[in-house]
Amino acid sequence: MPTARAGGETPRSPVRAAARALLAFVETRARLAASELEEQALRLAEIALWLLAAAFLLGVALVFVSVAIVLAVPEGARLFAAALLAVAFLGAGAAAALVARRRLAERPPLLSATLAELRADRERFSGARDAGGGAA
Repeated sequence: MPTARAGGETPRSPVRAAARALLAFVETRARLAASELEEQALRLAEIALWLLAAAFLLGVALVFVSVAIVLAVPEGARLFAAALLAVAFLGAGAAAALVARRRLAERPPLLSATLAELRADRERFSGARDAGGGAA
C-alpha cells in the first residue's frame, strides 16, 4: 500500500494525475496558439515585402513607359497623353487598393485552429461527463 504524504495524498493520487493531464492539455493548446501567431506574423511580413518590391519595381517601370509614351506623341498632344496616363494610373491604383482590401478580408480569423480544438475538447469533455454522470 502506498505511503501517505503530508496532506494525506498518496504518491499516485488521481487528483495529481488529473492535474498533470490538465496542465499538459493547456500547454499543448498554448503551443498551438503561439504557433498560429507566429504563422500570421510571418505571413503578414511576407505580404508586406512583396507589396513593397512590387510597388517599387512597377513605379520605376511606369515612369519609363510614361516618359516614352509622352515623347512618342507629337508635341501638340503631349499634355493630353500625360493626362490620359495619369487617369489610367489612378484607375489601376484604385483597383489595386480594392484587391488588397479583399485579400485582407479573406484571411482566416486569428487563432481559428486553436479555438476549433478548444471547442472540440469542450464537446468531448461534456460528452464524457454526461455519459459518466448517467452511469453513476
